[in-house]
Amino acid sequence: MKKIAVIGAGISGLSTAYALERLAAERGVELDVTVFEREGRTGGKIWSIKEDGYLCEWGPNGFLDNKPMTLELCEKLGIQDQLERSNDNARKRYIYSDGILNRLPENGPMFLKSKLISWSGKIRLAQELFIAKKNDDVDETLADFARRRLGPEALDKLIGPMVSGIFAGDPETMSLKSCFPRINELEQEFGGLIRAMLKLAKQKRAEVKAGKQVASAAGPGGVLTSFLDGIQTLTDATAKTLQGTVRTESAVTELRPVEGGWEIRLLDGSAFDCELVVSAAPAHILKALVKPFDAKLEAVLAAIPYAPMNVVCFGYEQAKIQRDLDGFGYLIPKKEGCAILGTLWDSSIFPKRAPQGYVLLRSMMGGATNPQAFDLPDSEVQKQTMAELNKIMGIAVDPDFVRIFRHARAIPQYTVGHAGRLAEIDERLAGHRGLFVTGNAYYGVGLNDCVNAANRTAEQVLDQINPKG
Repeated sequence: MKKIAVIGAGISGLSTAYALERLAAERGVELDVTVFEREGRTGGKIWSIKEDGYLCEWGPNGFLDNKPMTLELCEKLGIQDQLERSNDNARKRYIYSDGILNRLPENGPMFLKSKLISWSGKIRLAQELFIAKKNDDVDETLADFARRRLGPEALDKLIGPMVSGIFAGDPETMSLKSCFPRINELEQEFGGLIRAMLKLAKQKRAEVKAGKQVASAAGPGGVLTSFLDGIQTLTDATAKTLQGTVRTESAVTELRPVEGGWEIRLLDGSAFDCELVVSAAPAHILKALVKPFDAKLEAVLAAIPYAPMNVVCFGYEQAKIQRDLDGFGYLIPKKEGCAILGTLWDSSIFPKRAPQGYVLLRSMMGGATNPQAFDLPDSEVQKQTMAELNKIMGIAVDPDFVRIFRHARAIPQYTVGHAGRLAEIDERLAGHRGLFVTGNAYYGVGLNDCVNAANRTAEQVLDQINPKG
């Protein structure tokens, strides 16, 4: 029986452990999987906190249903009946610009009528059709890509807010290839984004005419999906289903290559020997573990930065909110100079996130463009958030409910050169048999990305143990 240690009991570690056990059973391989978690709970940054009738998400609040990975995991776990799709009105998303909330256009006519982008900006966007594709393989920032193909106004009001909403990142440093590989592929395959949209739309119409099944009306972004009791349902169910052991309050302090495998040292002084190790810990944790035996790998992992974040949950009596909250929420361009990145209207996205007659708003503060916000005291975080909600939404009253969550390293940043760093990580790992890495620091920050990477890693582990014929 092969002993495998998984470091980290977030969604990446738990889904890797689950995939290992499932694949091993299919291949007739006996495994003993142990998951080590430094905190006193499983789930990592997934944590659904219920207080005073509110359901606050400490970290991510769901996943998109346009990719199958997480939905398939839910089906295997038997929790698909607990899934909850976001309200259809959550399609309505806004950008705060020039003193008003502008609804993001969802089609051509809405785009032409929208006041978010000026007419000169719209004309510049239309010129994308005539811009030649980039022919070199040099990694490009999202900002450089946007300026080159879409124009500076689109960068400020569309691309910048999108990057802050997904990565809490700065488009001036983030890599197009690593953050949005599909966009890079579309330019290379079709010569531009508008050309790609036109050709893909034509292809879709042909498939519909031929009677083929195509993507749903939810569109390429999919529908945000969670659970009735919050996204923690996913990690709780995964941990509960594991046949192996999950050891919480078990921080790994040392990782040593030994003959026949690996030795793990824990904070309590105990040791654990195993044949293989999968690290699902953040890059900044793993770098300290590999430093004694691979300084080059440590240096590459250290080059993956993280953005800090404050998550600010406010609850209000609904009667005190004059504005209609029929939508998802809004993001804010950096040039607006606001203290927050944006606000989600959580109780409008999913029902029962607030007591009857109340609403729950969740604002994000910090990120790569405002890292100093992390060091503000709670009183100042609350004060600045209230001021922004007053300015943007006209909310002049104090919240009835306040919770502030802090993440010193919230989201890994795929800065320019990220793909090269991943290649170097793979090269270094090739010299350490039985050591694997997974998690959101490498090939995607979303839940779907983490589950997909976990499945891929489990395949790699099983292939090393029991190579396919």
